[in-house]
Amino acid sequence: MSTTDPVTFWDDVYAARPAATDPRPNARLTETVTGLPAGDALDLGCGEGGDTLWLAGQGWRVTAVDVSAVAVERLTGLARSRGLGDRVTATQHDLRDSFPPGAYDLVSAHYLHTPLELDRAAVLRSAAHALRPGGRLLVVDHGSTAPWSWNQDPGLRHPDPRQVAAGIGLDPLAWTVERADSPRRTATGPDGRTAEVTDHVLLIRRTTRS
Repeated sequence: MSTTDPVTFWDDVYAARPAATDPRPNARLTETVTGLPAGDALDLGCGEGGDTLWLAGQGWRVTAVDVSAVAVERLTGLARSRGLGDRVTATQHDLRDSFPPGAYDLVSAHYLHTPLELDRAAVLRSAAHALRPGGRLLVVDHGSTAPWSWNQDPGLRHPDPRQVAAGIGLDPLAWTVERADSPRRTATGPDGRTAEVTDHVLLIRRTTRS
């Protein structure tokens, strides 16, 4: 595992590419959230902000966090330019050290992968506990490697949704797994190339306050 400072690493990643002017939301987010009543959402690892901006446009109040200050600054500017500044709070946050405060109706963790040290199970456990009763945790991971992925290790294997759920270790009396599957879709990369990819999708709903 690399000992590189995460802030420096991810700041360099985002600074090396042009700022997105129209970041798109992830397909698994839109298919899951469409039809749900808007409330308070937390976007973990917000990146370029496509999910945050889409949620805010649907009426959600979104707390967006990323370890990269570059990503957070860009998202803040985009939200303001679209008239969504009152619905988006973007902050630089290192999930290795703490979890954002607050209670949420939705926590979204899309492709929260890193080559650096991160206790992901602990982060997702904190996310589940941050849900209000009835709230949902949506975890979407890579189930395959796209041609444009930053990690092209042919031996890379991410846990499947049931394994992720088991790793979080939630009480089944207080949290219910609503979805755990690995659908395929055609994705478009940043250079316009398309490829069929697999997503690992886990959706957990909090049923009671334990």
